[in-house]
Amino acid sequence: MEIAEIDNWVNQAISAFASAQNLEELKSARLAHAGDKSPISGASRSLGTLPADERAVLGKIIGDARGKINASLEARTSALEIERDSVLLVQERVDVTLPPHRSKLGGLHPITIIKNEISDFFIGQGYSIAEGPELEAQWLNFDALNIPADHPARTMQDTFFIEPLESGLVLRTHTSPVQVRTMLAQKPPIYVICPGRTFRADELDATHTPVFHQVEGLVVDRGITMAHLKGTLDSFARKMFGDEAKTRLRPSFFPFTEPSAEVDVFFNGRWIEWGGCGMVNPKVLQSCGVDTSIFTGFAFGMGLERTLMVRHGITDMHDIVEGDLRFSAQFGSGI
Repeated sequence: MEIAEIDNWVNQAISAFASAQNLEELKSARLAHAGDKSPISGASRSLGTLPADERAVLGKIIGDARGKINASLEARTSALEIERDSVLLVQERVDVTLPPHRSKLGGLHPITIIKNEISDFFIGQGYSIAEGPELEAQWLNFDALNIPADHPARTMQDTFFIEPLESGLVLRTHTSPVQVRTMLAQKPPIYVICPGRTFRADELDATHTPVFHQVEGLVVDRGITMAHLKGTLDSFARKMFGDEAKTRLRPSFFPFTEPSAEVDVFFNGRWIEWGGCGMVNPKVLQSCGVDTSIFTGFAFGMGLERTLMVRHGITDMHDIVEGDLRFSAQFGSGI
């Protein structure tokens, strides 16, 4: 083989590498000019057949030629890889200025949010949370609470009775049966609140719903007075409506408390009816086995829907119960 022939192989390889437009074309050029079947590789294999003195001279020439081919190949490979990466960066570019496609997170209903807020407040005051069944015995829903058989609340107009009527079961009309269950199961001192869902035969309108939520509080201990009740209500009102809120009590009547009072809260410059309260009627304490010569107690109850409507200026009960996510989203996730 002649030196001129080797130089020609080098020039052909360099020209082929330079003319490759992409890495796939460069691969074909590499196989043709630097692969096992290329002329330069064949020349290297034939060195073994030459005399020692010729082999040394020609081997150096072939080695230098292979070095030039490999250097040209590496340079073109690097250039084409940079070019490929530049194209990919453009093609796969993500426009971070576009708004992301996010799925809306779930959240709690505003009634659940306010129930949790109330529960957290009273737990911080040392109270426990008590719960009971929504399908309740009439004795616990009425009789144990000093509501006689001829009381209007026991008629079909207010109460959902469960058939057969002989079963003695109703959908609870308030969460007060939970107070009775607590006093039957636990000896004083008792400090509990009873949040939960209740049922009454009301039509759904702007201010009423047949399914609603209450939170009731019960305290039974030695020396409990109306002053303790008033202080608790004032503290509760400030938690719900802000530091300027305060309460007032108006004489009223409830069979299960004596004396009884309606609770008004001062909010946004006016007095608003909020709930009911009073000292636990001794007849209720006695029916639950509490010694009235030692213990007294107070109880109070508020509607959660009522509290939510007053605090946030909601005027229509439909907004709360109809499940429109646009309404619920205003209150955050609550999680």
